[in-house]
Amino acid sequence: MNDGFSSPSPDAAVYVISVAAELTGLHPQTLRTYERMGLITPGRTGGGGRRYSFHDIEKLRSIADLTSAGIGIEGVRRILALEQHVDALRRRNEELLHELAATREALAQARAAASEPKGPASRLPAVRQAPPGQAVVVWRRQQG
Repeated sequence: MNDGFSSPSPDAAVYVISVAAELTGLHPQTLRTYERMGLITPGRTGGGGRRYSFHDIEKLRSIADLTSAGIGIEGVRRILALEQHVDALRRRNEELLHELAATREALAQARAAASEPKGPASRLPAVRQAPPGQAVVVWRRQQG
């Protein structure tokens, strides 16, 4: 049922800090600390209030899982950086796969176009270029 409302995009910063804390199971002060450490960057309202997106909530949950497993903050920072790098490589790989598919399609079309006959067949004999040093010259004597 469409009631005129649509759910916000995963990147839309809509959750206030208290809701984000409740959704992640973290204390609001922990969220502020993670922000100071550069692990998370919530959006801001015009008045300066923090607003967290769904992606921010997921990232905070990942941070909480890693720290509860005994990984230190620097380890968490490195893991998050590597995950971002892997995501970027996956996106680039997808781009390259699409580019490769388009190139293969263009090549197939070019080959198909090259193999199509181009007008009436020639009745002239086919003459190949001889390799260097192997040319044969035929002289015909004029009759006179």
